[in-house]
Amino acid sequence: MADYKPLPVTLDDVRAAQERIGNSVVHTPTLISQTLSELTGTTVYIKFENLQFTAAFKERGALNRLIQLGDNARKNGVIAASAGNHAQGLAYHGKRLGVPVTIVMPQPTPTVKVMQTEGHGATVVLHGETFDAAYAYARQLEGERGLTFVHPFDEPDVIAGQGTAALEMLADVPTIDTLVVPIGGGGLIAGMGVAAKGINPNLELIGVQAELYPSMYNAINGTNQPCEGDTLAEGIAVKYPGEMTRKIVEAIVDDILLVSERDLERAVSLLLQIEKTVAEGAGAAGLAALLAHPERFKGKTVGMILCGGNIDTRLLANVLLRDLARSGRLARLRIRLQDRPGALFNVARIFDAQRVNIIEIYHQRVFTTLPAKGLITDIECETRDAAHLESLMVALARDGYEASRVELA
Repeated sequence: MADYKPLPVTLDDVRAAQERIGNSVVHTPTLISQTLSELTGTTVYIKFENLQFTAAFKERGALNRLIQLGDNARKNGVIAASAGNHAQGLAYHGKRLGVPVTIVMPQPTPTVKVMQTEGHGATVVLHGETFDAAYAYARQLEGERGLTFVHPFDEPDVIAGQGTAALEMLADVPTIDTLVVPIGGGGLIAGMGVAAKGINPNLELIGVQAELYPSMYNAINGTNQPCEGDTLAEGIAVKYPGEMTRKIVEAIVDDILLVSERDLERAVSLLLQIEKTVAEGAGAAGLAALLAHPERFKGKTVGMILCGGNIDTRLLANVLLRDLARSGRLARLRIRLQDRPGALFNVARIFDAQRVNIIEIYHQRVFTTLPAKGLITDIECETRDAAHLESLMVALARDGYEASRVELA
């Protein structure tokens, strides 16, 4: 158990933050999930931070920082670099408190995120192609315009504000013995960890990162895994964790687990299907860890923070459809046919006999290695489950058709 005195944030700091932000953020519920508990072999409690006004925990740290600004800083305003939840949390509470907010975002930032941030009253400046370029420009504007920079994770007031989520969780469910917290820059796990271990030194603190961005994992374990790629969990896709947060994580976090894109996709889908709640990829990382490492949590009482729900609706639709495909409820079958009258009708009769719904049919006559009189037909279909799909495959083979599944990555 670490001594908290040398750390830049203490339990008292988190409690003071809770007093400051008071009822200006939602005390989100921490509820047991019977179904996910049975599925994972643990007792799972979920804290629904996606029920904050901006649908993410980032409001806590942003507000704690804003409240403590001096009069001159309040008048001049604050600046941050962010294309995500930090931008919206800072903009929303800045508007409430009458503090001008400027947000620098990379130029490729989706228009919807720009509009959402502007909708909260912030001035958005688009600069550079990457977050690093936007960050550097924000620091430049900080000096040029006399603004106060609010870091998304690596400063004490922000870390203390994020830690208030743990105070709420443990007040609502004192029996939690393990906390599972996503890690990007490290602000959330640093704040929650200081609070949780300050209350219960024996509580186990587990961090979760996407396999594609294991930056804090590298920093703590001395590894050099690459940090790159298109992850569903863009909210924790951070190449360089904070120096302050790293110090705290190194002192108090018991383990950091990595999760694959498939685990993240399944977690987002399950939260919608089972809990009827929308999670972004980073928000579902805790559940992804429980799914990927069930032996690590078996028999424990786990507190999992669903830290955000801001996901593009088209991306969410793709995730749900891909999950249906992996479970066997949707499939694309590639079937070799002879190019003659009645060929498609005959194969369709097998689908009908198996009570499988055909959604789409794609014929390919030209771009194929088959002889000129052969063709490839891709049929997208809907089945009850994996066993139903397997019975269709058996029926197709029994009638002499060469059929294979087009698999997902």
